[in-house]
Parts: sequence; C-alpha cells; structure tokens
Amino acid sequence: MTEARSAPAYGGESLLFLTDEQLRQGIEAMFFAYRGFTADPDRILAEMAYGRAHHRAIHFINRAPGTTVNNLLAILGVTKQSLNRVLRTLIADGLVESRVGKVDKRERHLFLTEEGNALEAKLSDAQRARMRAAYKEAGPEAVTGFKRVLEAMMDADMRRAYTKMRDGTS
Repeated sequence: MTEARSAPAYGGESLLFLTDEQLRQGIEAMFFAYRGFTADPDRILAEMAYGRAHHRAIHFINRAPGTTVNNLLAILGVTKQSLNRVLRTLIADGLVESRVGKVDKRERHLFLTEEGNALEAKLSDAQRARMRAAYKEAGPEAVTGFKRVLEAMMDADMRRAYTKMRDGTS
C-alpha cells in the first residue's frame, strides 16, 4: 500500500486535501480582494462616468498598442456591441485613437492618445501600489504561489493569450 504524498502544509493546511470550507474561504477572499483591487480605479473612473469595461479596454490597448478591435474582443470576452459602445466613448473623449489598417483596410488598430496614456498610468499606479504593498506583506514565496494559482485557474485559451502578452509575443 503506497502512502499518498501531500504538499507541505502552510498554516496547517495540506494543499492537496483542501476542505470545502477552506475552498469557500479562498473564494470569498478572492471576491473581497477584487473589490479592493478595483476600488481605487473605480473612484477615478466614476469621476469621468466610466466603468470597469473602460478600464479593461484602456489597460489592454496600453499593453498592446495597435491591437485590433477583434483581438481586444477576444481578450475581453465581451460582445462586439458592448465593446463598440465603450470604444465610441473613449474615442469621442480623446483617450483612444482608431486607425485604419495598412494591410487590411477593414481592420481598426487602437492606440491610446496622450490623455489616454495619462489616465492609464493613473489607474495602473493605484493598482500597482496596492499590489506592491500586498506582495511586500505576503513575501516572495507567496507572490510566486499566487501567480501560479491565478495561472492555473485560467482556461487553456486564456492562458495562451496571457502567456503571449506576458512574453511580448502578441
């Protein structure tokens, strides 16, 4: 009879044999952490009558300047109608510029304007400050573990998109 091996216990918890209660606590912690993670940008966006969809679009256009509308649709997983509503607002407000594709005239390539870059920096600075403080408090092992957990929760298509973006190959 072979003995089941388990990962080292952290805080008394064996990582291979988490109870439903421990998982529930993790789920709730994620919900509350997300509220904290989005709270500062939400306040900034509310002053402009924008929401999280605007934030996500600005973030990913910044990450991949010149990205196409179709690529942004795939990353965000929203409907074309929903994204078009967000993009129309951002373009009208001078935060995003849409350029016709050089190779395919049907494509629209998206870029942040100077104002868009300034807003993106303000939103990201707020989130980086919160993450930096949390990472500092949790320690380097926790940072690595947290990243591994998040990556493991992604479905295969999202993990590929994330990896391409992370590695600068998108």
